[in-house]
Amino acid sequence: MALGPLITDFEGAELSALDREVLSHPLVGGVILFSRNYENVEQIRRITKEIHALRNPKLLISVDHEGGRVQRFRDGFTELPAARMVGELYDKDPESGLYFAEKCGWLMATELRSVGVDFSFAPVLDVRNPRSQIIDDRAFHEDPHRVARIGRAFMRGMRQAGMAAVGKHFPGHGTVVADSHLELPIDQRSYYDLANKDLIPFRLLASEIDAMMPAHIVYPKVDNAPAGYSSIWIKKILRDELEFQGIVFSDDLNMSGAAEAGGVLERAQLALQAGCDLILLCNNRTATETLLSRLTWNVEPVTQVRLIRMHGKGRIIDFEELQNNDMWIAANESVIQVSQERTLDLGDDMLT
Repeated sequence: MALGPLITDFEGAELSALDREVLSHPLVGGVILFSRNYENVEQIRRITKEIHALRNPKLLISVDHEGGRVQRFRDGFTELPAARMVGELYDKDPESGLYFAEKCGWLMATELRSVGVDFSFAPVLDVRNPRSQIIDDRAFHEDPHRVARIGRAFMRGMRQAGMAAVGKHFPGHGTVVADSHLELPIDQRSYYDLANKDLIPFRLLASEIDAMMPAHIVYPKVDNAPAGYSSIWIKKILRDELEFQGIVFSDDLNMSGAAEAGGVLERAQLALQAGCDLILLCNNRTATETLLSRLTWNVEPVTQVRLIRMHGKGRIIDFEELQNNDMWIAANESVIQVSQERTLDLGDDMLT
């Protein structure tokens, strides 16, 4: 059975009979995990093993696990720093900053791979702007070229652990104030302005990264459709101009920023027609069932090849074995040290 175009979720810490039925549907290509699905290392490893056993080829298992505010698994996992902290270390010492970014990418990826997760939706390649509360410290830097350098190092670490990288949120989410989870943001800048700032990290890394996720943002001076529903952004700019050859994920179709496109079926069709290979639908089982009963879509052979490449690669190091791995020990100690130093810096800043 081929992998379908839908990435979906489930409610609890164990799979129900209905969950297994949904995940076995031909339109499903994978699952995204959330904090509600996680209890401990052994439990999540058991769940991922069960999910992978449902289908052949195996369903893709993903999670949002960037570090900082966005880290779904915490108890038992290393607490990863926010991307901004990596960028600040780069400013002090570029060589150390890139080395640290690589270790963070490796640490994140190797811990997730040890429990059977194929990939994380990371790294964030948005250019940082404090005005955007939804992004802010999730971004590495205010300088787009530094975002690209740090992002490349982070991706290098992920690859060393056998994990594909997903860059988000193309063509750049860092400037808008509105949260696309709650409303549809609008970015009034011209393509020229975007191309000379926010688009730079995506352009520089387009030939190296495995997947991209467009933003639920409208850039009306380029197209009136949100980027994730826009063939101009996905086909003309991302595919043709940037020559990107990897997977394109939609952002969550259940977000308020996606609602402007109509009902869930219309959103799914528009995203796929615009050029998305996989569509995410989270936290709405009713809408998922609607898609599974009404959506018609044939996945192209080239897309199947791209999907298979998103599976984790190499030997999985068991979590218990990982605790005694010299690379893990060194990376974990480095993260703890940098995080503690940053906390002290914040304390001093707050006194002024």
